[in-house]
Amino acid sequence: MSKRVIICEASEIITTGLYEIIQGINGFDVVARLDTPEHLSEKILSTNANLVIINPNLLGFTDRNLPSQLLKDYPYIVVIALVTNYIENSSLKGYDAVIEINDPKLRIMNKLNQLAQDSDKQEKADDVELSKREIDVLVAVAKGMMNKEIADQMNISIQRPASRAFRASRCMPCSTT
Repeated sequence: MSKRVIICEASEIITTGLYEIIQGINGFDVVARLDTPEHLSEKILSTNANLVIINPNLLGFTDRNLPSQLLKDYPYIVVIALVTNYIENSSLKGYDAVIEINDPKLRIMNKLNQLAQDSDKQEKADDVELSKREIDVLVAVAKGMMNKEIADQMNISIQRPASRAFRASRCMPCSTT
């Protein structure tokens, strides 16, 4: 199964270079390129991405916990910091890994391959049991309720129903036919 990657970087030059490197790695596919993290959660859901590379400098003060939040909302996802200039090490604690602007192509490829292998092992080791809350969300979705209705009824954020349903869909052996 290929790794679906989202690159979130404002610089078109950096994004294009990273895109070319990733496309050259067997089993990786860049499914989206964003220049801001504003719609990142929606892109993760719509593309079924499992790897996000994001420049921490794009995150403002209010978004600084975004990597930790992504890992909490999407536990199967790998979040990588793309460091293009000096940044405090403490700011990188919420990331699974770091790629630096001066990393050679081979090092980037090796890091991504290692992270992919580690996440594959983790996915196989994970218990795929759904929580009661996830089952409740799936039942509401099956009844045709909208995310906002589910969120209001269950007193959760509007993004939570989609992320719970998405996580559940990744755990269940489903067919679209």
